[in-house]
Amino acid sequence: MTLGDPKAPVKITEYASASCTHCATFNNEVFPALKAKYIDTGKVHYTFKEFLTPPVEVAAAAFLTARCAGKDKYFSVLDAVFQAQNEMFTTGDMRGVLLRVAQSAGMTEPQFNACITDEAALKALNARVEKASRDEKITATPTFLINGEKMKEGEATLAEFDAAIAAAQAKK
Repeated sequence: MTLGDPKAPVKITEYASASCTHCATFNNEVFPALKAKYIDTGKVHYTFKEFLTPPVEVAAAAFLTARCAGKDKYFSVLDAVFQAQNEMFTTGDMRGVLLRVAQSAGMTEPQFNACITDEAALKALNARVEKASRDEKITATPTFLINGEKMKEGEATLAEFDAAIAAAQAKK
């Protein structure tokens, strides 16, 4: 899924897992500023690529839910999952939290149940993850690429993005 102007001179790709605590920290603390400064202003085209980390079933269910909500709600559902990640892990009520997120996006419980048990969608998700592992050598989340070059594995600060984006712009 993508955000921003596809013709932007700088492309950021993030590989992340909905069950990764470092990914949630990035989403909750850094991404809003990155989005406002670079994506919303047309300077960066952002691509989010799904990756599965333990507990894999939680990450998979979250991604399937975001996709079932539709392209226009994908990022808001994913943001809600990252915002609620701590609650999921501290209460252990992963299904209940994901259901609440799905319902807030307009899905019914039967739609949510059908979504998270969709074998074809799960198979497609697993294929995307295997491709990322094989072709992009992704082994950790979050992993960030700038114009196709690996910038960093692990949490990144806005200052690190500022420097990487400036360097990418200088190469143009």
